[in-house]
Amino acid sequence: MASNTIVSSFTLDVEKGLTASPKRLFSKYFYDDNGSRIFQEIMDMPDYYLTNVELEILSLQAAEIHQNLGFNDGYNIIELGAGDGLKTKAFLSYLVHQKIDITYCPLDISQEAMNLLQADLREDLPTLEIRPLVGDYFEVLSEIDLSNRPTLFLFLGSNIGNYEESQTADLLQLFGKYMKSGDQILVGFDLKKNPKTILNAYYDKYGITKRFNLNLLHRMNTELEGNFQIDDFDFYAYYNPISGDVRSYLVSLKKQEVYIGAIKKSIYFEANELIFTELSKKYSLKEIENIATISGFQLRQHFCDEANLFADSLWVKA
Repeated sequence: MASNTIVSSFTLDVEKGLTASPKRLFSKYFYDDNGSRIFQEIMDMPDYYLTNVELEILSLQAAEIHQNLGFNDGYNIIELGAGDGLKTKAFLSYLVHQKIDITYCPLDISQEAMNLLQADLREDLPTLEIRPLVGDYFEVLSEIDLSNRPTLFLFLGSNIGNYEESQTADLLQLFGKYMKSGDQILVGFDLKKNPKTILNAYYDKYGITKRFNLNLLHRMNTELEGNFQIDDFDFYAYYNPISGDVRSYLVSLKKQEVYIGAIKKSIYFEANELIFTELSKKYSLKEIENIATISGFQLRQHFCDEANLFADSLWVKA
């Protein structure tokens, strides 16, 4: 069961989103325990290239990433939205085997995901100091004392692509408020590429992404006393190669009414009405550099996979 704070925020955001025109739901609520499990299935799909190419970067370029940090002594690593930590584990493994003094603080909204990650790392990297954190980014960051050592923040997996262009710099500036001068952040960006490659990753023939989106309706039924009939909704996604936007939607298959007990309201849907659920934006390297500057960071280096599908971009706070 989610904490009272999370449930309260979920309730308010559902009411705000489903009474808006057009309707929307917020993608941060995808990742309850069941949603996190479904997302693991997405990452295992052959067409979902993002996980493998970022794993390639963090595995083959771990030494170069560490050297570019320029941290002379030990440092903290705080990962925002750690999930299963699969990709990060490759980077951590290099650091542990080089006997570099690090403390790893994975942060995620899912307690189950953090339990599984901690158990996996305890088994495979038993000497690694781990301090898992569960909750909302900014609530947790405000409680951490990071004054004693330099810190590398990780915001991987193209999570930045879930934010509208107008929100991206604001988010990164907020991260910057929790960083000291000289602290650094490694941000994962999915790059613009063949539109078919991108669409196949998000509109998959296996229906896993559809289940991932529909899980939001299950979650509202369970946590907010909703009575969504799941089979009365479908999933749709499209990609705009000019803007770089992948936009995902749930589709009401008929005219219907859904009651949500937590907000004491009935929500009315027209046939074929859309509910916007997620943005997954793709970037050029030039766009990434502009975002770094606008957000108050200095670019250190882009680390790209061999096929140039993805970039982990390292920035330093001045």
